[in-house]
Amino acid sequence: MIRLLIADDEDLIRGALAALLELEEDLTVAAEAATSIDAVRLAREHQPDIAVLDLEMPPADGLRAAEEIRAESSIKIILVTRHARPGVLRRALSAGVSGFVPKTTPATRLAEIIRDVAAGRRYVDPDIAASALTEDDCPLSDRELEVLRASRTGASIREIAAQVHLAPGTVRNYLSAAMAKLGVSSRHAAAHRAWEEGWI
Repeated sequence: MIRLLIADDEDLIRGALAALLELEEDLTVAAEAATSIDAVRLAREHQPDIAVLDLEMPPADGLRAAEEIRAESSIKIILVTRHARPGVLRRALSAGVSGFVPKTTPATRLAEIIRDVAAGRRYVDPDIAASALTEDDCPLSDRELEVLRASRTGASIREIAAQVHLAPGTVRNYLSAAMAKLGVSSRHAAAHRAWEEGWI
């Protein structure tokens, strides 16, 4: 019997997925989580064979939960996502994630992927893999990437300036330039986009 942890912040999706996977004779859902924090805690408590994690789960994200779970156990991870950027795929694979599938995957196909992962194989959705091979070059300068990396922690302009040894006005200029290049309206959105792409 393959024991599973299912983690997704959307109750309907999580409940439906758990119910459908429970119909499989060789699969059982040991625990369900609605946040990335609960996913890490329940992985520790229940020690499932495989954790199926939603990539976009709050308050952090499924990838961060995957990294924490993998750092302290041999639990295998399958990430499920609505849209995967190449950088996230690279980061997931380097963190030891065993499966990367879109949310459009039917439950019966996911059950097959779970069995493959349990047997020691890896699975990456072909469309996600193809997008990783055709990714765009980073349009941001090293300094813009540096200030975006610092802003990912939620630091203020003044704190970012101290961290990267620049004046607050200069930090604002770099953040504005990065936002303009990425076509987003906030530094948090710019930092998130850069993180998704694997640039920071």
